[in-house]
Amino acid sequence: MKNSKNKRVMIIDGLNMFLRSYIVVPSLDPRGNPSGGTYGFMKSLQKISGMFQPDEVIVCWDGEGGSQKRKQIDKNYKAGRKPVRFNRRLIDLTPEETEKNKYNQQLRLMEYLNDLPVIQTMIDYIEADDVIAYVATHDKYKDWEKIIVSSDKDFFQLVSAECRLYRPIQDQVVDYPTLMEEHQIHPKNFALARALVGDKSDNLPGVPRVGLKTVAKKFEFLKEEKQYEVEDVIEHCEAQSKMLKVHENIVEHSALVEKNYKIMQLYSPSISFLHKKQINFSLKEFEPKMKKLELTQKLHYDGIKADSLNVLFNVLKKITL
Repeated sequence: MKNSKNKRVMIIDGLNMFLRSYIVVPSLDPRGNPSGGTYGFMKSLQKISGMFQPDEVIVCWDGEGGSQKRKQIDKNYKAGRKPVRFNRRLIDLTPEETEKNKYNQQLRLMEYLNDLPVIQTMIDYIEADDVIAYVATHDKYKDWEKIIVSSDKDFFQLVSAECRLYRPIQDQVVDYPTLMEEHQIHPKNFALARALVGDKSDNLPGVPRVGLKTVAKKFEFLKEEKQYEVEDVIEHCEAQSKMLKVHENIVEHSALVEKNYKIMQLYSPSISFLHKKQINFSLKEFEPKMKKLELTQKLHYDGIKADSLNVLFNVLKKITL
């Protein structure tokens, strides 16, 4: 039996991985309905399970309604996003039918995962990002190696000696040395750096003409292990004997940076005490079981050959032993 220092937990951003498959995988079930989200997710799960050989797998889903706390900070958070559309070369559905199909695929996928030794979390008004951050720092996994699976740059701030980020779209493993070499910004200060830059995908504008390279160059202290705050950056700008335009812009937009930082930081996840208890129960009371027969029947009904997932079955079976 492995001791905790040799164990590895894989924490998956469920919607992030599902939507990528939903968009690009051109699969239809036997009834002619798009099924790329379910099939693509399972194939991706097989790939990363084979890569990382996890001792535990957790899939975190965004709760209904998204992040209530972030929307209270900024009502325009994630507003204006274009509807997610799947590969339309195969079938043409109305927007309403498309949304219904996406919902049905995600629901079916969660049924698949219920037949596998996989923990799933979904809490209303809580984003998966916060749950992932909470799980990655949970006492249960104190000495475990953590692998976060997501293409979202928000998770750069959680990278450490014990926590790596795997970005499926880029097929890239981001560890502490890689992150420091590429960006020259310590993970503890990455949320602060991104608060300056903004995030168009979440409808969060940044300081004009400020990118990550500019932040790393003008604020070299952000590469230090010390966690800095917005006020430290503002004070640094104001202390310059000759303020450059970048310094002036940051001081002028300090309220924007402060708001972005409150939304982006995952060091203190936006999760209530009761919701933490709910997650704790899921983590501590989970009994890993493999219901291969039930899953095989579901896959067959959906036109997926169970044999194509044998690697996944073999890896996850070890979790039940």
